[in-house]
Amino acid sequence: MKDIWWQTIGEGNCHLVLLHGWGLNAEVWDCITPELSAHFTVHLVDLPGYGRSVGFGALSLEEMAEQLLAHAPPKAIWLGWSLGGLVASQMALRHPERVMALVTVASSPCFSADADWPGIKPEVLSGFQQQLSDDFQRTVERFLALQTMGTESARQDARALKKTVLSLPMPSTEVLNGGLEILKTADLRQPLTTLSAPFLRLYGRLDGLVPRKIVPMLDALWPASESVVFEKAAHAPFISHPQDFCAALMTLKQRLNN
Repeated sequence: MKDIWWQTIGEGNCHLVLLHGWGLNAEVWDCITPELSAHFTVHLVDLPGYGRSVGFGALSLEEMAEQLLAHAPPKAIWLGWSLGGLVASQMALRHPERVMALVTVASSPCFSADADWPGIKPEVLSGFQQQLSDDFQRTVERFLALQTMGTESARQDARALKKTVLSLPMPSTEVLNGGLEILKTADLRQPLTTLSAPFLRLYGRLDGLVPRKIVPMLDALWPASESVVFEKAAHAPFISHPQDFCAALMTLKQRLNN
C-alpha cells in the first residue's frame, strides 16, 4: 500500500510545507520546527519512498508533486531543501493556485554542471548511482558529509544529518537512484521564469553541491525573485544557522501579510 507520511503542527494563520532532500526524511527539520510552529501551521512530509512514506518506487518530479498534492493545504508557502527544492518548484509551476510563495533552500533548478553552468559534474552523480549498489550505507554517508563540509560546525551538523537518516528505515536503492536521476537530469531554469508567486532562494556560501556562482546568474534570470546567502553556511543552513534561517522565513511571512 502506498502511503504518504504527513504531519501538521502549530496553529499559525499561514501554512508552511517543508520538503526534505535526497536520502533523508522530515526529521531533518527537528531543529527548527519548535520555532516555526509558533508562527506557522507547519506541514512535515516524507517524500514518496523516503522515511515513513512507504510503498513507492522511483518517481519522476511530476509524479512526486502529484502525490503530495492530495495531502496539501489549499494554499501554503512551499519550502524545499536541495532535491525537495525541485519538488516544491514543480508544485509551484503545475499548481500555482495552491502556492502562496516558493522557498528553495540550497537548491538549484539544474544541479548538473555543463560548460556554461556551475553545478555537480554529471559523472559524479553517475558515480554515486553506481556506488549505491556496491556500498549503500557508505555512499549515503559520503553524500551527507559533502553537505556540511567547510562550516565551523561541520562535524556536529554531519552527525545531525546521519542521525536523521538512521532514525527511520532507509529508502530503497531504487528510490535513491531515482532521486539522483532527477538531480542529474532536471532543468527548471526556463520554466521558473514564468513563476508569478513570490520566490525566495536561500543559499550557503560554503555549499559544495550548489555553487554560489549560480546566485547572481539566477538573480539575472529571475529578477522578481529574492536571494539570501548565509555567509558561513554550507548545504544545510537550517541546521548550522537555525536562527538566521527562521528569521528569513518570518520576514517573508510579514511581507506576504502586508
